[in-house]
Amino acid sequence: MDALSIPLWLFAVFAALAWLLTGALRRYALKHNVIDVPNARSSHKTPTPRGGGIAFVISFLLGLITLTAIGSIAPVDAIAVGGAGAWIALIGFLDDHGHIQARWRLLAHFAGAAWVLYWIGGMPSMSFWGLELQTNWLLSILGALYLVWMLNLYNFMDGIDGIASIEALCVTVGGCILYAMDGQPLAGVPSALLAATVGGFLIWNFPPARIFMGDGGSGFLGLVLGALSLLAGWHSPAMLWAWLVLLGVFIIDATVTLIRRLCRGEKVYEAHRTHAYQYASRKYSSHRKITLSVLAINVLWLFPWAGAVSTGLIEGLTGTLCAYIPLIALSLWLKAGTAESAN
Repeated sequence: MDALSIPLWLFAVFAALAWLLTGALRRYALKHNVIDVPNARSSHKTPTPRGGGIAFVISFLLGLITLTAIGSIAPVDAIAVGGAGAWIALIGFLDDHGHIQARWRLLAHFAGAAWVLYWIGGMPSMSFWGLELQTNWLLSILGALYLVWMLNLYNFMDGIDGIASIEALCVTVGGCILYAMDGQPLAGVPSALLAATVGGFLIWNFPPARIFMGDGGSGFLGLVLGALSLLAGWHSPAMLWAWLVLLGVFIIDATVTLIRRLCRGEKVYEAHRTHAYQYASRKYSSHRKITLSVLAINVLWLFPWAGAVSTGLIEGLTGTLCAYIPLIALSLWLKAGTAESAN
């Protein structure tokens, strides 16, 4: 099927469905007291319903089935992304409504990563600075670690109104444009579907948020975006690097924070609010300003670098480092990972 023959109204339908389901979930959360109550580790001050991310999960999965049925998405890709995404969303949903011990959560996360890698044929080959790493079991272990880190970092980064939704929109829309530039617009259909469904949810989640996505939604987004980046790598090694550039805001903030907390001997699995974006939101007393700043960084800084990498204007790892270094500097300037008492 040609990309132009896909009914565009389908994307609007699934965006509207996500919007409607989010409203229904908000009413359910208010009625049944599924509320995120602010505490010392929170970045918000008002009790807010949570669990709304299940709306875009359901809408995305239904869209995935529909677009696969009409031949717009390869069945194996739908099984890889949809199966793992549904599993992770279920684990997050159960954790939102109770508690799953960390070790069992982590085991479930690796199971989801293994599912993705099995169906897509493992971690795609990577090339950098004249070297090429062919697909093998060792590279696939690296791929599993990457997917689990993406899943968890997305959960960590979903801490202020709208930021996780905006990041997902920027990455997926950017990915669609890169595929179109590469002459493969059909490869961007899953990304376009995710953008549409998250867009429907964002109407409720934009600052000031009327509902949070919860662990079910954030974990789903992290794994699915990670899976889409690996699928991009199967199109070309340069495309994988380009997606890593697009994901730069979340990857850098979360990784810098993790490393600095590890160096201080902190329990990294415990809740905190020492990410760069959290310090920034307190420094400027605004969720909206920081969320829109993330949008600006993605559009004005990361997307041009991703385009240069995907088109071969600059080598993949070199372009990724060029895009990342200022983000690392920004995270350090905002004191990511440092103790709150020191700030």
